[in-house]
Amino acid sequence: MQFELVVLPGDGVGPEVATEGVKVLEVVGKRFGHRFKLHYGLVGGIAIDKEGTALSDNTVRMCQDADAVLLGAVGGPKWDDPLAKVHPEDGLLALRKELGLFANLRPVKVSPVLVDSTNLKPEVIRGVDLVFVRELTGGLYFARPKRRWQTSRGRRATDSMTYSEHEIERIVRVGFELARSRRQKLTSVDKANVLESSRLWRQVTMEVAPQYPEVELDHMLVDACSMRLIQNPTYFDVLVTENMFGDILTDEASMLAGSMGMLPSASLAGVPREGVKTFGMYEPIHGSAPRRAGLNMANPIAIILSVATMLRYSLGLPAEAQAIEAAVDDVLQEGYRTYDIMDEGKTKVGTKEMGDLIAKKVGG
Repeated sequence: MQFELVVLPGDGVGPEVATEGVKVLEVVGKRFGHRFKLHYGLVGGIAIDKEGTALSDNTVRMCQDADAVLLGAVGGPKWDDPLAKVHPEDGLLALRKELGLFANLRPVKVSPVLVDSTNLKPEVIRGVDLVFVRELTGGLYFARPKRRWQTSRGRRATDSMTYSEHEIERIVRVGFELARSRRQKLTSVDKANVLESSRLWRQVTMEVAPQYPEVELDHMLVDACSMRLIQNPTYFDVLVTENMFGDILTDEASMLAGSMGMLPSASLAGVPREGVKTFGMYEPIHGSAPRRAGLNMANPIAIILSVATMLRYSLGLPAEAQAIEAAVDDVLQEGYRTYDIMDEGKTKVGTKEMGDLIAKKVGG
């Protein structure tokens, strides 16, 4: 079976970790008899340098014609000038919008062998297995008006948090569907005590809930959620949030697993259902980490697990996804660690070496 895939390595450590993700993908192809035809494109800072834009029309068309997209990371200090007309992140936001990627899934599952490798007590994080469902194409990052201007009394800027009933309903439905296939518990995160958009969010969520009677629904203010994530993270199963809240909370939650380098993500154009292929873009949740670029240090596990997620949701290959996930578990169980999850008595390896170890396990 042949699949058309686009790889967007991006900036910083993006190309390095993307290389390891592709390495594991190719081993999957050999073991299971699939052909993955790869098309490479530019996005982010490298696209600004080479094409004059953070995302070209050609790259968008390439992605639209593919079965799925694998992304490394974008950004870096080189392009951080706040007065610049274009930033690397503009390409990422545009890509999400152009491809209709409204649902961002970020699982946080603590590996039993890493419970002593975080800053939190093992008894707090042991057994953590939750999924964030983040709305990805609305809210503060996209709504208008969004502008900056000069007044007689100084500079001003404004952003808008705007949501439609349709946008809320479709992302909440993703949360309910996932919860129904897991522990049947959904936490909707908002700021309904202050924000009108959050009050609409809560109302629409309550209107959708009767269609999922088996799912227990609770509502939680975003500040209370941020505290509960640290105090009692095993309380959560599936959490559904608007765009900015999800961006912040998922970075916080990544520390439960010890490092951002451990966590994959999927940005989907539809509701994920068993047996149904859903177009998506897959990437690690970490950034481009420019200070680590070229040093063979970055943890490739997040993008390798993103490849597994891609196989499951967009390509309809659950057995192949499980093979990758099992290989990651085996390599960690054997004591191999990158710098960010290193612990006493373990074997420290680099980006390439970790990719080699996982690929070898996948290949059997």
